[in-house]
Amino acid sequence: MKAEAKNQRQRVRRVLRYQWMIRNLPFFLFLAFLAVLYIYNGHYADHVVRDIGKTGRELKELQYEYKSLKSEVMFRSKQSELAKAVEPFGLKELSLPPVVLGDSSESGAK
Repeated sequence: MKAEAKNQRQRVRRVLRYQWMIRNLPFFLFLAFLAVLYIYNGHYADHVVRDIGKTGRELKELQYEYKSLKSEVMFRSKQSELAKAVEPFGLKELSLPPVVLGDSSESGAK
């Protein structure tokens, strides 16, 4: 008799456990969804961090290129470098100051 009562209690507990699990199934599914969302968020964050690093490296490279081109333009726009660049065309730097031309009709009217 004792074994029968014990068996009966185990069946009741089994049914209660099963009912408890069925009753809490939406909560377990919600927890599983949160776990998947957490994993996705971690992967997405890693991807964003990699993109930010890549963009930072590209920005540094472009800054270096800008600075080198700017220094080259500054060097080529110096007066001595311009004189060297236009020398093959037969142009020479003036050694005398420029002459100011005036209107001859104005000077005679005074």
